[in-house]
Amino acid sequence: MQEPTVPESLGLVLRELDDLASRIDPEATAQFVTLVEGARRVFVHGAGRSGLALRMTAMRLMHLGLDVHVVGEVTTPAIGPGDLLVVASGSGTTTGIVQAARTAASVGASVVAVSTTSDSPLSSVATTTVVLPAATKTDRSGTASAQYAGGLFEQAVALLGDALFHTLWARGGQSADDLWPRHANLE
Repeated sequence: MQEPTVPESLGLVLRELDDLASRIDPEATAQFVTLVEGARRVFVHGAGRSGLALRMTAMRLMHLGLDVHVVGEVTTPAIGPGDLLVVASGSGTTTGIVQAARTAASVGASVVAVSTTSDSPLSSVATTTVVLPAATKTDRSGTASAQYAGGLFEQAVALLGDALFHTLWARGGQSADDLWPRHANLE
């Protein structure tokens, strides 16, 4: 078997993402949009690459003018009623993520879980779970994805965030010029 080229590997990644996108529950994503639109503030939390993907989402939501915080940053305030916590964990069992979701729910915040399963400790706490049908980082069988570890899940988290942003942007009626002043200028 010949080793793939980078463009061929990119084609594999894109095909897997396309297949995954076609299997996402539109009702769960609609509820996700509704929860973001109704939130007083939005908090995001994830570990590893999933956390990095959610940080990208936080940036875009901030560009829309939303009050957004990344859990773990020194300026992140306490979460409370009317707030939304968006968490990502492929397995739905990542201890720190599950505990953060429990804390958020206990103080009256809503929780959106992004996971590969709706049957997990994280999903049991969440207001809604958006299931991304991908392999978890410990699944090395190659059946859910040919990519390494949780690559497909992490890519899908990033793209779900961009799709959420695009949906909210289209619904909000702001122009690109309206968003531009919120871009970082201390780069």
